[in-house]
Amino acid sequence: MKKKYIVRLTEDERDYLDGIIHTGKVAAHKRLHAEILLKADISESGGKWQDGQISEAFGISTRTVERVRERLVQEGLEPALNRAKREPARSRVIDGEKEAHLIALACGDAPEGYSRWTLRMLGEHMVELGHVESVSHETIRRAPKKNELKPWQKKEWCIPTSENADFVCAMEDVLGVYKRTYDETHPLICMDESSKQHIDEVRQPIAAKPGTVEKYDTEYERNGVSNMFMFFNPLEGKRHVEVTDQRTAVDWAQQIKDLVDVKYPHAKRITLVMDNLNTHTGASLYKAFVPEEARRILDRLEIHYTPKHGSWLNMAEIELSILSRQCLDQRIPDQDTLKKEIAAWQEKRNALAQPMEWRFTNEDARIKLKKLYPTLKE
Repeated sequence: MKKKYIVRLTEDERDYLDGIIHTGKVAAHKRLHAEILLKADISESGGKWQDGQISEAFGISTRTVERVRERLVQEGLEPALNRAKREPARSRVIDGEKEAHLIALACGDAPEGYSRWTLRMLGEHMVELGHVESVSHETIRRAPKKNELKPWQKKEWCIPTSENADFVCAMEDVLGVYKRTYDETHPLICMDESSKQHIDEVRQPIAAKPGTVEKYDTEYERNGVSNMFMFFNPLEGKRHVEVTDQRTAVDWAQQIKDLVDVKYPHAKRITLVMDNLNTHTGASLYKAFVPEEARRILDRLEIHYTPKHGSWLNMAEIELSILSRQCLDQRIPDQDTLKKEIAAWQEKRNALAQPMEWRFTNEDARIKLKKLYPTLKE
């Protein structure tokens, strides 16, 4: 490509630049620019170097060479030797008090008729409220990013009511259980359950290859749902997942019987932590077995329930989340495939035998969740 800005120096200009190069007290950038101009000079005495040669010789970018040539042609010799003057920084449109108003707005409810704030809506509202005369959505974007806010996102969460004595009582009971030391005669087991919908492909996916990702069709065939019972021993780092057709009271009762008689037959008593679902009760055992058998199983259990809106206290729920991310985040066509996938995942996880370290204590709860504790009148 033909150069747009040609360097053609006179003998006087060349002598002047040579003097700069061989003078001791000259700024480094000025000496470098003099070298560039002498090498780029296409006159009879010039170096006639290409930009690439200059770039390689002085360890600079070709764009730097181009800028020096351009300034020589457009502005003259002295401006080409010196650095370009920077424009003074413009004052920020959103800063200080204005940023505080924006953050407060982003954390509030979206306007009626909209489910969430958008960047443009935030900008328009800042103008309507008179905080700024005008603002772009890009300027708005920087403030939430700087403050690590994502007003366009929401997360479903279990929120207990404030000053909830029932919640803190059940929470402290479970946290007290988690502080107990390991005892193989009294194992700690956390239990939870979940479901997995079976999805069958209607068209064969296209496998991944270098330069392209795997592709699967948006159309699929629903093939039923399976239930999963998770039993997790956090102190031993062992888990067992049982896949069933449904999650009735009788199904749960059968799983508890297997826990007592098959998985831990020699335990004197099993400490069982679980959510307070309607099927997770001793009554379910009486629905499944004769009274003597139901009572025998119950006598082997020490049951502790997590509080309502406090399922995060159940370590089995954490394991189910890991199972979902590592194993179930794929289309699984049927129950047999689900069992094989879970069995493979379970075997690898159990081989690690990594205990789960629970650090949240009652002392922490009384500080961080203080608002949930009833206020006592003196």
